Amino acid sequence: MITVPLIPENAPFNAEQRAWLNGFLAGVFSRAPLPSYAPPSAPSAPALRPLTILFGSQTGTAEGLAKRASKEAGRRGFAATVVDMAQTSAAQLAQCSAALLITSTYGDGAPPDNAKALHAELASDSAPSLAPLHFSVCAIGDSNYAQFCRCGRDFDSLLEKRGATRSAPLVECDVDQDAAFKSWLDHALASFGPGTAPVSSPSPRPVEEPKAAPSGFSKANPYPSILLSRSRLSGPESAKEINHLVFKIPDSGLTYEAGDALGVMPRNCPLVVDELLAALGWDGEEDVPAPDGSHLPLKLALLSHYDLGKPTPDLLAAFEPSGNGGTAIALRHVIDVVASRSRFSLSPAGFVGLLKRIQPRLYSISSSPKAHPGEVHLTVGTVRYEADGRRRLGVCSTFLAERTIPGESTVPIHVHSNKAFRLPLDPKAPIIMIGPGTGIAPFRAFIEERIATGSTGPNWLFFGDQRASCDFI
Repeated sequence: MITVPLIPENAPFNAEQRAWLNGFLAGVFSRAPLPSYAPPSAPSAPALRPLTILFGSQTGTAEGLAKRASKEAGRRGFAATVVDMAQTSAAQLAQCSAALLITSTYGDGAPPDNAKALHAELASDSAPSLAPLHFSVCAIGDSNYAQFCRCGRDFDSLLEKRGATRSAPLVECDVDQDAAFKSWLDHALASFGPGTAPVSSPSPRPVEEPKAAPSGFSKANPYPSILLSRSRLSGPESAKEINHLVFKIPDSGLTYEAGDALGVMPRNCPLVVDELLAALGWDGEEDVPAPDGSHLPLKLALLSHYDLGKPTPDLLAAFEPSGNGGTAIALRHVIDVVASRSRFSLSPAGFVGLLKRIQPRLYSISSSPKAHPGEVHLTVGTVRYEADGRRRLGVCSTFLAERTIPGESTVPIHVHSNKAFRLPLDPKAPIIMIGPGTGIAPFRAFIEERIATGSTGPNWLFFGDQRASCDFI
């Protein structure tokens, strides 16, 4: 077995940089014999096990999990290399002995943009054999969507089809993925075992660690921003309500670039919570646990901490259908399950234990920080519709449109970097932007950025909506 030198713990690198450099050295030393001479006093280093960690990420979640996996792998004796799927190929993958794949699903079951090429290559008849490879896949998704985790399932199936060996089973992680991810990672790393041969990994450029805000505000610790203003962009005759919102962030330490997204943590509608409590027969004062382990009244927990959207399988199993056609109603939301099913034996604490944690909603930022220092803007369409005899509300869009007061309300926000969605570096390069409806939001930011930086390249924006008289936002 080849002995690979290690970067010392006291070298001027952080954990991620050491892990990447160790992975690079593992690849180099596995391809070439070690020099015949080594200083007599050099201590023998333990053998590292090369591990490739690939990520397919549209908004950065899978990329962040890949970096977490790299840290943990480094602590367990692996020389882990984090690889953007756009920077590798099936041929390179065929030379790996061990790989973890962490991928989200985009849109209606499609791969993220950076995973499309590798997905297509593995699906083609000319894909190489991956017989040397041992792998495990972590699929990231949102169970509110029909094609939940489809891309991860595709990769799991394609790798097996090409001869790779599944070391640990596929795990599907919902939006609140922390516990499932940790369990998968522990099992997957253990499954490779100490006998993994030091076969070379792809050698892409290292993935840069995103810089955290100096203040430490993040998804886990959002910044309480003041909503400065809200103005309706769509006309009164429009079938839509589209609002432009401005948030104040001067002292937050939050920074963003055109192309990034803003995470907004909403609160559920009080009318929806009251309807749910009435259907359950509880008054809302019952003591229940919050997702973080603290305790608070049930009504407050339902307003601020739990997702009342698509019911979980465990919730469906806990409620016995009534005799009046519970299955005839589309069980879109938690209230549908409770209202259409009569028998249950849950306590309030047991009930919230079957709900998902409420998650922030991501919206494309519609401003350039150079044009609006100390502010961040959004353009949001309000979702309201009728279904199965019940009025339905978009949780975050109606929170912003109806339940916040400009100049007074604080809204928890965080910046979500999207390095794959950026203006070209060349200020003379022409750009074409296609943004129907509120899809125009990030392109407003791009145009403001180009004006602010004096870019001279031509800018084409194609915009479409229902009626020019009232929807030309």
